[in-house]
Amino acid sequence: MKGMLLLCFAALLTVGASAQEMNTGSDYQTAIGVKVYPGAISVKHFIKPSVALEGLGYISSDGFRLTGLYELHNNLGDIEGLKWYVGFGGHLGIWSDNWKTKYPTREAGMAVGIDGIIGVDYKIKGAPLNLSFDWQPSFNLIGYNYFEGGWGGIGVRYTF
Repeated sequence: MKGMLLLCFAALLTVGASAQEMNTGSDYQTAIGVKVYPGAISVKHFIKPSVALEGLGYISSDGFRLTGLYELHNNLGDIEGLKWYVGFGGHLGIWSDNWKTKYPTREAGMAVGIDGIIGVDYKIKGAPLNLSFDWQPSFNLIGYNYFEGGWGGIGVRYTF
């Protein structure tokens, strides 16, 4: 976990150093950062003013999981930069024997499934930062079938 956070911090510094123009308004087009729980690298990109694609990459000693999400964003109240969002997507994961040791009722190997997401997103005006808070339930369809309601959390991203 610490290694992944250091890697994200280094990536943010590299992106910040190479960005030609900082986004300091209340909207953004692309953001990269971390999402804490379970601890993933997050990239969000708006393809339309109210439609974003988000990619999440989670790596641990248990394996890895890649998630792609399609999100619809709408203003939330009169606070500039504050939006709520809802969306759907899918995930692909490969879990090791270490995963099976931690969760004896689940199987190691490949996991493919569907995800939903609902949350709030705030672009800090005057700073190239975006914060989010969301819940991302998922259901594995291939591999061990189970519902996972514990994904989601707090995201902190650098915008450009």
